[in-house]
Amino acid sequence: MEALIASTLAVALAEIGDKTQLLSLFLAARFANRWGILAGITVATLINHGLSAWLGAWAAGWMPDGVMKWVVALSFMAIAVWVLIPDRDSEGESPMLRYGAFLAATVLFFIAEIGDKTQVATVVLAARFDAAVEMVIIGTTLGMLIANAPVVWAGAWLMSRLPLHWTRRAAFVLFLLFGVAALVAW
Repeated sequence: MEALIASTLAVALAEIGDKTQLLSLFLAARFANRWGILAGITVATLINHGLSAWLGAWAAGWMPDGVMKWVVALSFMAIAVWVLIPDRDSEGESPMLRYGAFLAATVLFFIAEIGDKTQVATVVLAARFDAAVEMVIIGTTLGMLIANAPVVWAGAWLMSRLPLHWTRRAAFVLFLLFGVAALVAW
């Protein structure tokens, strides 16, 4: 249960103001099919974060505990700093848009998540909770949906009212605490 809660909270906070939230806003402006967008986000996240989580669990399996503790702790602390840096919207239109809300959201979200801080966080969370990889995958997917579903449904209205600087700071503190907890509780 700890893995599920930590993963959900970590990704939900880290996702605020992220480029994939901007992508959600763009897709919602482009397509009326909100359920198709959310289904695409779900599928893309399950695949991307599933692969990432298994990579993290695999790394935890072959790395000595003493080394892994420091890798996980320092990774959480690096992500803490990373979430303070705002993402920028990508330029240009994707040819995927002509295939509809579901396929466009699936492909674009999968690509946008490659190398993203929430993907890196998923690897680190899975390394930390390697006995509960499935809970990490479910948690990171829920976190992605918690952060992006309101954007898909309420779009520009919501984005104009979110205090992004405070959500980034909250995510910073959360990841910093995860790093300290990894050192203390390992």
